[in-house]
Amino acid sequence: MSVERTLHHFPLDPASRQVRLALGEKRLPFTEVSVRYWERPKELTRLNPSGMIPVLVETPSEGPPLVLCETRAILDYLEEAYPEPALLGREAADRAEARRLLTWFDRKFEFEASGFILHEKIEKRLLRLGAPELANLRQGRDGLRNHLQMMEDLLQDRDWLAGRRLSLADFAASAHLSVIDYFGDVPWRDFPTAKTWYMKLKSRPCFRPLLADRWPGLAPAGHYDDLDF
Repeated sequence: MSVERTLHHFPLDPASRQVRLALGEKRLPFTEVSVRYWERPKELTRLNPSGMIPVLVETPSEGPPLVLCETRAILDYLEEAYPEPALLGREAADRAEARRLLTWFDRKFEFEASGFILHEKIEKRLLRLGAPELANLRQGRDGLRNHLQMMEDLLQDRDWLAGRRLSLADFAASAHLSVIDYFGDVPWRDFPTAKTWYMKLKSRPCFRPLLADRWPGLAPAGHYDDLDF
């Protein structure tokens, strides 16, 4: 039975990017629909009453479509429905560590780093809320450095963030960092181990569509799509 997939997302949204990376790594073809979610379009709220992205719709050749909402629910579904390649690890301890880091980046990293930076760099512009507040940017950049140091420490003894194998933890971290890197705000030079890790991710086929993302009026940093930066 064939399945058609449609992902409703915003290109510069870290949550959407996590799902795009997982779909790409599992080699599951999908059609992208870019959504101006801040305008709360009716099509989006019909699919997800919260009005949040991403939303993945799977339409089988037989039977009704399946509508999947919220990042963790989508990622868990993809891991259960399409178990190869495994992106949460094959051992219980590996899966626990991957889930811990997923929560870390989606909650703590967003609260202390990316939330400040992306609100000032993207959301204010989209919502026409005025110029960025330098104090907020400074707080977000300070938080970013703290989290990059945490990643440096993990990667000293690991091939990937959660252990020996690539996992959803790497996709969560790189999804958040890649949007910040779009604006050139990641101090890679000061964190060489994290930079090498990110270079490995940028070289994967699943990552290439993210490097092609552009949004009108928001030009990326010059090195954004450079694999050898």
